[in-house]
Amino acid sequence: MSDHDEFGAFLVGFVVGGLTGAVVALLFAPQSGEETRAIIKDKSIELRDKAQVSAEEAFARAEALAADARLRAEELTREARIRAEELAHDARIRVEQLTDDVRERGKSAIDAVRKAKKGDEAASA
Repeated sequence: MSDHDEFGAFLVGFVVGGLTGAVVALLFAPQSGEETRAIIKDKSIELRDKAQVSAEEAFARAEALAADARLRAEELTREARIRAEELAHDARIRVEQLTDDVRERGKSAIDAVRKAKKGDEAASA
């Protein structure tokens, strides 16, 4: 945004400077009115061309910046997708480990209950 502001300030200064120079030239010009009008016409065409070139350069620079921003956004999106897939994979592995752990504990608890029940049956017989 700073480059845009600097360019706008430059363009305003350029136009104001050009107009000021034209007014001073008119006031101190030794030529006739017709010659002065021709000079004004030439200068205005020159200023218009310079402004057009400056605008085209600014547009080209903006297009290049937009293309760079687009590429960077695509790169960041790709990196985020890869990271999300890695995290999802890690989460699946952790869930599987926790599930296996819960199953083993459940089996151990069932076995302990069965042994305790058999011990109680054997003691009462």
